[in-house]
Amino acid sequence: MSVDKVTVRRIAKLGRIALPEERVEPMMAELNGILGWIEQLQEVCVGDVEPMTSVVTQKLRMRDDVVTAGGDAAAILANAPQAEDGFFVVPKVIE
Repeated sequence: MSVDKVTVRRIAKLGRIALPEERVEPMMAELNGILGWIEQLQEVCVGDVEPMTSVVTQKLRMRDDVVTAGGDAAAILANAPQAEDGFFVVPKVIE
C-alpha cells in the first residue's frame, strides 16, 4: 500500500492538522516509509509465539483480606463542610 498526495491531505484534514503544501511531499514519503515497515512486520511468522501481557513474567502480590478501621460514618462526616441525615451535602448541579 502506498499513500499519494490526495490521501496525505485527507489524513491531515481528518486529524485536523494544518499541513502546508510544501510539507505534503515529505509527509507522503514519511508515511510510505512507515507503511513499508508495517508490511515487513506482516511477513514475520508469529504463529508459535504465545500472547503475553508483559516482557517480564510477573505475579501480583496478594494482600490479606482483613477488616480495616472503616465504617465509622460519624468520624467521616465530621470532616464534611455540610452533612445531613448521614450523607454529604453538595451543591445542586442540575436544575
